[in-house]
Amino acid sequence: MRKSALTMMSAAVVICGAVPALAQSGRTDSRALSCAQARATVAANGSIVLGTGRHTYDRYVANERFCPPHQMAKRATVPTRDSAACLVGYRCVLNTEREDRRWWLRRR
Repeated sequence: MRKSALTMMSAAVVICGAVPALAQSGRTDSRALSCAQARATVAANGSIVLGTGRHTYDRYVANERFCPPHQMAKRATVPTRDSAACLVGYRCVLNTEREDRRWWLRRR
């Protein structure tokens, strides 16, 4: 009985250790997709994290509806298999053009 409990504990440790590696490998790399595939992936998901290089990634959205209230959508391009600058959708950036500008300046 003691041996089976030890075996189950070691199996749980192995499984828990593998979960972060699975999550990291799940990121879609834009450089492996065509421009049309990358654009369709963003549109289908609404919001997605795309890898744009070996150690770089960002969140891309289909439209401003997927941005938090204090942010706005700004056009975004990514490198793809067939284009150096493919317009895939938008990135959410701080909205400093309207009344949110006063909030941003007060925060400093």
